[in-house]
Amino acid sequence: MRLPFRLTYLLATLLLFSQNLMAQQPVADGIEMADRLRADGKIWVVVAVIAAVFTGIIIYLIRLDRQIGKLEKDVQEKKKQFSL
Repeated sequence: MRLPFRLTYLLATLLLFSQNLMAQQPVADGIEMADRLRADGKIWVVVAVIAAVFTGIIIYLIRLDRQIGKLEKDVQEKKKQFSL
């Protein structure tokens, strides 16, 4: 099902203009939790935990890619053996 161009254009325009209506008001006093973490020096603990999680995900994805690559090579080799 494909929408007509005019309807698509209208929906995209409404979406862009509705973002101003749904936006949150800026906080005048700042975020208390973040200010407190910065003041106590604990913000670096949060950054370190996020970095460790991100690094773990990247390592996992690299290992998974290598394993999938090995499996693909095995499948291709077996296809060659059966086709001969």
